[in-house]
Amino acid sequence: MATPRTVAGFLLALLPLIATPGASLALLLRQITEHGRRRALPVILGTVTGLVVHAALALAGLAGLTAHHPGALTAVRLAGGAYLIGLAAWTWRSAGRAPTRRPRHDSPAFVQALLANVLNPKAASIYLTLVPQFLDATRPLPAQILTLAAAHAALLATWLLGWTTLLARTTPRPRPWTTRATATALLALGLHALA
Repeated sequence: MATPRTVAGFLLALLPLIATPGASLALLLRQITEHGRRRALPVILGTVTGLVVHAALALAGLAGLTAHHPGALTAVRLAGGAYLIGLAAWTWRSAGRAPTRRPRHDSPAFVQALLANVLNPKAASIYLTLVPQFLDATRPLPAQILTLAAAHAALLATWLLGWTTLLARTTPRPRPWTTRATATALLALGLHALA
């Protein structure tokens, strides 16, 4: 298990990365704008589940594989960029449509957030480059990685919950321009990932 001091240092190193707006925040804005505050939860859960996937891959040794095969990270980056561009197109097309008042289930928001995180090169790089800097070779690695992943998930969920509170209070009712602004942000993130 990682020491409290190690966890604190890891969270401090993560804070600038989490504070940088990305796909999760764009998806959160879209869901709150179109469906209200309760639709934030599937986005937060999908994003956090994506972190669990990255931690599991790190535990499984993907970090070592990627270090020896740089093309694997490039493949993740390209897939993530393509996914964000597709999501941007879908979001743009949905602008102006009347949102459903009572969605039957929350899985689309969850799945979108999960895929956006799993295919996010920034999230992958945290577990490939940053996490190893906070591991102690004399302690069991799985417990340390799980502790750091849990701390990461808690910090990110808290950050997104803070944004949820802010957006729920300040976001006007759905308008095509807010949906198109979200689509533009997703497109920019996708193009940046492909660059």
